[in-house]
Amino acid sequence: MGLEEARDQVDMAFTRSDPRGMSFENTFGGATSFLRRRYSKDLAGVDLAILGVPFDMAVTNRPGTRLGPRAIREASALQAFDPPYGWDFNPLQEFTIIDSGDLAFDYGRIAEFPEVLERHVSGMLAQGAGVLSLGGDHSISLPLLRAHAARHGPLALLQFDAHTDTWEDDDPGRIDHGTMFYKAVREGLIDTARSVQVGIRTTNPDTRGLTVLDAPWVHEHGPRATVARIREVLGRGPVYLSFDIDALDPAFAPGTGTPVWGGLSSAQAAAMLRGLKGIEMVGGDVVEVSPPFDATGATAIAGAHVAVELMCLYCDARRAKGDDA
Repeated sequence: MGLEEARDQVDMAFTRSDPRGMSFENTFGGATSFLRRRYSKDLAGVDLAILGVPFDMAVTNRPGTRLGPRAIREASALQAFDPPYGWDFNPLQEFTIIDSGDLAFDYGRIAEFPEVLERHVSGMLAQGAGVLSLGGDHSISLPLLRAHAARHGPLALLQFDAHTDTWEDDDPGRIDHGTMFYKAVREGLIDTARSVQVGIRTTNPDTRGLTVLDAPWVHEHGPRATVARIREVLGRGPVYLSFDIDALDPAFAPGTGTPVWGGLSSAQAAAMLRGLKGIEMVGGDVVEVSPPFDATGATAIAGAHVAVELMCLYCDARRAKGDDA
């Protein structure tokens, strides 16, 4: 398989007959599903579904993340040829992974959006598929957590971010990408004793009981020690992993709404995500990729790489439980 197949393969997002296996389609052409997986709304037998959530109406600064899912899919075509680097198995061969397209919602009814997303993902989880969401702004994590917690119980939150997103907000009608984890804590969706925030570098004195490994701590101690501390806090049990692309320094991910200097490097992020192999990840998201501010496409590329690592972590967890058939 390889270059010869690339001469004939095109639009594998629609023409793929087997949901498992590699894709050798030209990176510069064809329909851009995530990693050239087949587009489908049918979740029968699916291990993991990629869901685009093009919502950015809860931002505090620059918009544009509604275009994030499309950009991440396009960037992922660069990785579709090869098995994921640094892993001892190939989820694209061993698991049925599909791209389920984007969430449908009425952009004029913003207040209804969280319920629409929660209901949609709850239905996907009920069919036995895992869900990896591509945002969109970070507010989407609250309805995603609600759906996952309803199925798995209170979750350990592993959050990579420049901001804690736990600012106080007791208004149930507000949708804000800086307060959703405060609400998640108040709703009991998160087991705070088992939750970790990594890469933080903005001030918020009240940690709400979550462990914070800020960016200076990561820089001082390095990825290996950070992973060890994360594992110590997470312990055993279901984990929801949320990766805000602004966890990365603007040098690596400028195309985001609220960039903050002094962040993680892409190499640090890769080492930490791969080092977390073995955690019981039950769901996750990659958020805040804003293509209008991503002049070179570097941020979308980073987002696609993060999504691939989350895919591997999720499939590794299913593999450990024997759910790879």
